[in-house]
Amino acid sequence: MKYQVGTIGKVIVAKFEDGENVLENLIQIIKKENIPAAAFYLVGGMREGKFVVGPETESFPPIPMWRELGESHEVIGFGTIFYQGDKPKVHLHGAFGKGDSVKVGCLREKAETFLVLEAVILELSGINAMREFDPASGMSLLKIP
Repeated sequence: MKYQVGTIGKVIVAKFEDGENVLENLIQIIKKENIPAAAFYLVGGMREGKFVVGPETESFPPIPMWRELGESHEVIGFGTIFYQGDKPKVHLHGAFGKGDSVKVGCLREKAETFLVLEAVILELSGINAMREFDPASGMSLLKIP
């Protein structure tokens, strides 16, 4: 295990409007506010989203199982943002519910707001962790120096 100790820096509250891309807006905020590392919470609605619900089998490298929302869902999520090279990379896990159906997974693409989605972003100060592509797993993994 590797870890670092830091502090909470800036706290940002953002409201994404209907039709806005959640992942792109998170990245835009991180760049604009010059935040090297962050954790964030999401709550609200999404109408589009493509996410991974686990590997097809326990083989290595994992083959992701994809799901899509395709219509409005309630969402609650938690994620981190660390740079991979010169670009912020979002890692977000969320629960997506509609009626009695709930899906849980790692949101990766097509993240479109339905009506409104709120984000609380916490800057992680004093942390110099980053994402690095791991060819063995085919994933961008957290690297803590």
